[in-house]
Amino acid sequence: MTRSEQPNGAHSAVVFDMDGVLVESEHLWERMWAKFAAARGKTWTVEQTRQVQGMSAPEWSAFLAKFAEATESAEATEKIVVDDMIAALEGGEIELLPGSARMVTEAAERAPIALASSAPRRLIDAVLERHGLIQHFSATVSSAEVPKGKPSPDVYLSAAEKLGQDPKRCLAVEDSSNGLRAAAAAGMTVVAIPNADYPPAEDALAGASYIASDLDDVRQRLVGSLPEPVGS
Repeated sequence: MTRSEQPNGAHSAVVFDMDGVLVESEHLWERMWAKFAAARGKTWTVEQTRQVQGMSAPEWSAFLAKFAEATESAEATEKIVVDDMIAALEGGEIELLPGSARMVTEAAERAPIALASSAPRRLIDAVLERHGLIQHFSATVSSAEVPKGKPSPDVYLSAAEKLGQDPKRCLAVEDSSNGLRAAAAAGMTVVAIPNADYPPAEDALAGASYIASDLDDVRQRLVGSLPEPVGS
């Protein structure tokens, strides 16, 4: 069987990342981190963004506070940035990526699905509620709720556990280097949808079983690897 061949019903669940997979938000995180740093006289660049991508909120807020030489604690830093992200969501800046709603809906018709995100809990819930997707997810996990953020596999292993599924029977959909590494380390079959603005490293892509061109391609890959819907 080649990397691109997956028998129908070969997998029993799907775990999605959120930022860059369901919604277009990576650039907003970078904007908010840069805004926080600039207000304290520091210049945040794409290099810092690459360093923190995949980190949990406690991890990136500690990094940001130290980088900006902020007087605020890591916890206060996180609140400032996440408040800005919530405001962006409410202002219509965090929109669903084309094809993501159909991808989620069709996957959920065939198998239980979960979310394994580096975003903090209150943003995860707010995004899924705003876009009417929350009812499709059997479980959602923030990396702030596990010992280590991506590239550690913790958030993916927790998602599989909450679904009651063997990680080896789960498909994972990821866009970034550390997310791809995390899903692969969890033993999942990884479908990559490379982020055009922050291209994944070659070693991270090497752990994917399939590299998709767009979310419709991802959807077809998932549908072809999951059981047929009940009653079909």
